[in-house]
Amino acid sequence: MTRSWCSALPGAIRLALQITPNARKTEVIGVLDDALKLKLQAQPVEGKANEALVAFLAKALGVPRRALSITHGLTSKRKLIEVVSATLTPEQVEQRLLKPSTVGSGL
Repeated sequence: MTRSWCSALPGAIRLALQITPNARKTEVIGVLDDALKLKLQAQPVEGKANEALVAFLAKALGVPRRALSITHGLTSKRKLIEVVSATLTPEQVEQRLLKPSTVGSGL
């Protein structure tokens, strides 16, 4: 059984991400193995890439930045993110992050 990059937790959603910082533009690449692959325009210096990641996901998912937290991988390209939301489902997250206007657009 393959592990999904997006899973439900009690009152939250967990996202498994593979990040490529210092890209030409911020964009969702797609699903690779068990992680959602994203390119970030920000450099991985002094937490700038993490800040850009949280801002990008908050906007794409329609939640406030404070609803997102990086639970694993602060200094790694592989990250686990938790999105606290009583109403967001894994299906909605997948739809919002993998929709054509997000994939490859830089949002």
